[in-house]
Amino acid sequence: MSSYDDQIAGYYNKLLQRNAGEPEFHQAVAEVLDSLKIVLNKDPHYNDYGLIERLCEPERQVIFRVPWVNDKNEVKVNRGFRVQFNSALGPYKGGLRFHPSVNLGIIKFLGFEQIFKNSLTGLPIGGGKGGSDFDPKGKSEQEIMRFCQSFMTELHRHIGEYRDVPAGDIGVGGREIGYLFGQFRRLTNQHESGVLTGKGLTWGGSLVRTEATGYGLVYLTEEMMEANGESIDGARVIVSGSGNVAIYAIEKAQELGATVVGFSDSSGWVHTPNGVDVALLKDVKEVRRGRVTDYVSEAEGAVFNPEGSIWDLEADVALPCATQNEIDGDHARKLVENGIKYVAEGANMPSTAEAIEVYRENKLHFAPGKAANAGGVATSALEMQQNASRDSWSFEYTDERLKKIMQGIFRNIDSTAAEYDHEGDFVVGANIAGFKKVADAMFAQGVI
Repeated sequence: MSSYDDQIAGYYNKLLQRNAGEPEFHQAVAEVLDSLKIVLNKDPHYNDYGLIERLCEPERQVIFRVPWVNDKNEVKVNRGFRVQFNSALGPYKGGLRFHPSVNLGIIKFLGFEQIFKNSLTGLPIGGGKGGSDFDPKGKSEQEIMRFCQSFMTELHRHIGEYRDVPAGDIGVGGREIGYLFGQFRRLTNQHESGVLTGKGLTWGGSLVRTEATGYGLVYLTEEMMEANGESIDGARVIVSGSGNVAIYAIEKAQELGATVVGFSDSSGWVHTPNGVDVALLKDVKEVRRGRVTDYVSEAEGAVFNPEGSIWDLEADVALPCATQNEIDGDHARKLVENGIKYVAEGANMPSTAEAIEVYRENKLHFAPGKAANAGGVATSALEMQQNASRDSWSFEYTDERLKKIMQGIFRNIDSTAAEYDHEGDFVVGANIAGFKKVADAMFAQGVI
């Protein structure tokens, strides 16, 4: 037992008492604190000035009601959130999630993860997150517009290009960002294009932003495989989900020579032994807003499975891109049985603590979401740069910058893990590398 185990346990127990009923937040903090024991034994000054306690407490939490009127002229009320967690490195940056599962604990977990993810990009952005328990599924365009306008009527008081810059997340795509930005512009009487990212290309958006999280995930996976003397070219890949991150991870993996043998959505999973028809998948999910069953009905060789799990497939690489805690210990053991050697997280915290232990015990190469899915926020920060300079970059230039950022993230977490005597443990590497940059900035700026 290290000399700091009891102290870290004390921090964590206090956090549990102050944040009851927020299991996802507890899980995210526990993982980071476990890595910080390693840091404190080598660099004990990080235990000074209440730094760890300050790091785990949001700078600001905003909760507000969102009343809106549906197409039946009925008034509905949802709850909105914005957690501004840490601004030591720059303005708060993190997406908005519209999903019925959203609550304060979910937003705090996402915002806490965002601190380290944003730090790893090397760009000057702090950590935050927001959203609502509103469900866009089944809503008309007019209902979604009215909800977004009501949501922004409160949120606009708390954001700005030098204060807090939201983006999209689950349930918030280009359509929702457009409605949100339109209302912001109306309320503030200014075209502050840097206040939101993920905008349309004709009014301040960035090329590659749509593809960024999925592409970045694959770029980091490629770097991780090459560091082990292997190539993604010829690899068999499984991808959970079929949303934005999954679609563009599938696209980039296949561009680099891999065969994606399966993907999924909430209704089931699809076996695609000959690879995925990406154009058809985009048409089904992005244009028609359909289900994977619609894809299967038109794709040659694809088989839909409403039962079981996509993790039952044999492959070399697993890219979980759906939601938090989708891989538990049993799923992780199945991945090992089915020959998976590499796991990289496209979603936020899709692997449980037990699953991560299974990866470690079986020496799987595992890249956690705070590193592997940082491409989205990295490209959002590049969009902020373009907005600030009133500039627009080509797809190729932006994509190349994204690739270099993701390569840099992997090399950083790899070298940091080795520096702290945990070579190959990229959870430790990501947590420590992300922490140290933020912690050093917090020290420099005093107790605030």
